[in-house]
Amino acid sequence: MEVTGHISGEDVPRRSASIWDVARVAGVSQQTVSRVINGKGRVSAETRAKVLRVIEELGYRPNKLARMLAGGPVRSVTVLTSDTSLYGAAATLRGMEEAARTAGFSVGISVLEPGSGQRDVAERLNRPGEAVMVIAYDDAGVRALASLPPDVPMAAAVERRPGAEAPDPWQVWLDDRAAAAHATRYLLSLGHRTVHYVAIPSSTSDLPQRTQGWADALRAAGRPLPEPLHGGWSPRSGYLAVRPLVADPSVTAILCGNDDLALGVMRAAREAGRHIPGDLSVVGFDDSPPAAYLNPSLTTVRLDFEGLGRACFGLLHRRLDPQNAPAVPAWSEPELIVRESSAPAPGSTF
Repeated sequence: MEVTGHISGEDVPRRSASIWDVARVAGVSQQTVSRVINGKGRVSAETRAKVLRVIEELGYRPNKLARMLAGGPVRSVTVLTSDTSLYGAAATLRGMEEAARTAGFSVGISVLEPGSGQRDVAERLNRPGEAVMVIAYDDAGVRALASLPPDVPMAAAVERRPGAEAPDPWQVWLDDRAAAAHATRYLLSLGHRTVHYVAIPSSTSDLPQRTQGWADALRAAGRPLPEPLHGGWSPRSGYLAVRPLVADPSVTAILCGNDDLALGVMRAAREAGRHIPGDLSVVGFDDSPPAAYLNPSLTTVRLDFEGLGRACFGLLHRRLDPQNAPAVPAWSEPELIVRESSAPAPGSTF
């Protein structure tokens, strides 16, 4: 929202909202707004929430130079990620950046190289002890997380839940394993004898969480457990991985580790003369924006990456300012979105 005024019945040029506008709308003093922005002084949780809500509604952005001159901190955070082109990482980054900006932090992004080590990670930080968020969905992100100096305040979005014996309170994750199991059970419920799987790379030496969830569901149902096919992240890798598989008419259901792999699988199936979903059901993972507009539209697991990114910053904010930071926001649980690419198995009575 932008603030407008009137002179002699005519609109004056629009101006950006100021700290005084925020104070007026929130019904507090300018000093209270300043304390909320700078994280200094005592402000009740109710008042802080009201001021932050008005800041968001008015689109107010604190002037960093003015804050420096007033002695307030100019807060910043660096995000370490290996690939901003992948949907999951990009959406998580978007959530992190939006939450940080709303809280008055500037955000820098540092893209990791595949072989990044401790020295490389340390050199990417602008100042000693600077706050960091890590998107650790792959091996490069996991290595970067492990390479951070112990004095660096950090929070991370990770692929898998930390170990139960030593849980890390500064990490957030989505339950990919349970979501993949649910998607597999859905396909089995349509009468498919088994479900084949095209896997994304793992962030560690262990099986990816989505691969484990798929295998869990097949074992629990007493169904055949095919060898998973190892794809990459791209449609081309999915296409190349399944070309021999989709030519087999006994293969009637494929779960893919992400939507890009599913796109390649669908292309390979069409080239093999398989009709989707009449001959072959295909299910993806992530619910990336194109999924709803493919032909046929893609059944997929929706993951709240943006919500996870906001929660990751919320953890970091609590770590930096435990007395004043708001509660860490919740994110949505994974959800199976059923569209046109899945159907009962050929010849089934469903």
